[in-house]
Amino acid sequence: MEKEVFDAYLYDFYGDLLGEKQKRLYEASRFQDLSLSEIAENEGISRQGVHDLLKRTEGKLMEYEEKLRLVERFFKAGERLDLMAEKTPAIQAEVKEIKDILFGEMNGI
Repeated sequence: MEKEVFDAYLYDFYGDLLGEKQKRLYEASRFQDLSLSEIAENEGISRQGVHDLLKRTEGKLMEYEEKLRLVERFFKAGERLDLMAEKTPAIQAEVKEIKDILFGEMNGI
């Protein structure tokens, strides 16, 4: 899985555990595609300060995943659904619908 996609899932699962400033800067960097300089200017802090906060935030998100494994479990559940569909052709449409609901919600659809 691409790092950007994995990071987005980490944020979906654990973003609410971050502080407001961490969330704001992380979203600006990852989802609004602002540069460190742009974020620094908007926040009134140094570029280095933005960089350090983003690195700490990424570390915190990974720490949550290492402890809780929610993203890993989520994708394993999807793999199990695929296996069920392979073994039981009669439920393939239902499994696809379930995956669309589960994975669509996580991608903001």
